[in-house]
Amino acid sequence: GGVISPLLLNVALHGMEAAAGVAYYTNGTRAGKTVKGCPAVIRYADDLLALCYSREQAEQVKKQLARWLAPRGLVFNEDKTRITTLDQGVDFLGFNIRRYPNGKLLTKPSNAALRRIRSRLSTEMKRLRGSNADAVTATLNPIITGWAAYYRIGASKRVFNALDAHLWRLVYKWARFRHSNKPMYWVKARYFGAFNPARRDSWVFGSHDSGFYLRKFAWTPIVRHRMVAGTASPDDPALIDYWTERRRRRTPPLGKDTLRRLRAQNGRCPLCQGLLLHTDREPQTPHQWQQWLTAARTAIRRQAITITGAHPPDDRTATRLVHAHCHRNHTRSVGGHRTSADL
Repeated sequence: GGVISPLLLNVALHGMEAAAGVAYYTNGTRAGKTVKGCPAVIRYADDLLALCYSREQAEQVKKQLARWLAPRGLVFNEDKTRITTLDQGVDFLGFNIRRYPNGKLLTKPSNAALRRIRSRLSTEMKRLRGSNADAVTATLNPIITGWAAYYRIGASKRVFNALDAHLWRLVYKWARFRHSNKPMYWVKARYFGAFNPARRDSWVFGSHDSGFYLRKFAWTPIVRHRMVAGTASPDDPALIDYWTERRRRRTPPLGKDTLRRLRAQNGRCPLCQGLLLHTDREPQTPHQWQQWLTAARTAIRRQAITITGAHPPDDRTATRLVHAHCHRNHTRSVGGHRTSADL
């Protein structure tokens, strides 16, 4: 389950594409693309998806891979291995890939993934019945943003709206459970309101005392996945510049104000000139996205500071993004008032 597992499997299963009969164009405008008529193999750790032109070709690819895996002490898990068509759809890495009757090929969150997130949200809300509204938002917001960040590359808008409806029922039930003797309008006035100034939504769950509120899945914009060029591998040292530029062009799932400030600051802390966000490896699972977003919110603060001796010179006082540790050091040195805000 650790990050070393996919790496070890990449080493052990290197050469699988060639064993399956995958061939690529080597020159021209199609360089790096699979040769027409050949299968295409996509693999992450031990999850494998082979795209073939016919059932006969799929069966042949399976036989070839079984022979290739045998000397390595590996076999297919027959309970999880099946041959199907895109019209029926297939689940892969939490997504469902299916060609619909209108001819469109859509990638959506799988039903299994939806069941897992619904179950997790329900379990967390039951556990939080004795807590206050701030504890609910602090617990659920990383889960919501992490899950939405992972699935934002697919056709997930309807799924996000459905999950928001499910989450609303959970928090409303939580509020009624805490105040079973209060009427509905009292519960709404206490826990719901237009907390997000950028949204005309008066049914956002939050705390009027602290101002913290619960995010919604649908607030995460859909960002289509950008295809990787040819056979480019993130482990190829010759392609460091390509992957760095690719990661730079991707927009992290942070607030608009935070993204605007990051661009204005070229992604660097004005106090130490170090990078505010490290994106050497993009998260690969909803849980990893949850951890990344939590770490980003912990590591970065907003602070109104005056920087002297900067290059170029800038003696104005302005709100900027700084590292949390730089924020603490700067606050101690100037004896100022500590101010921070969530991203």
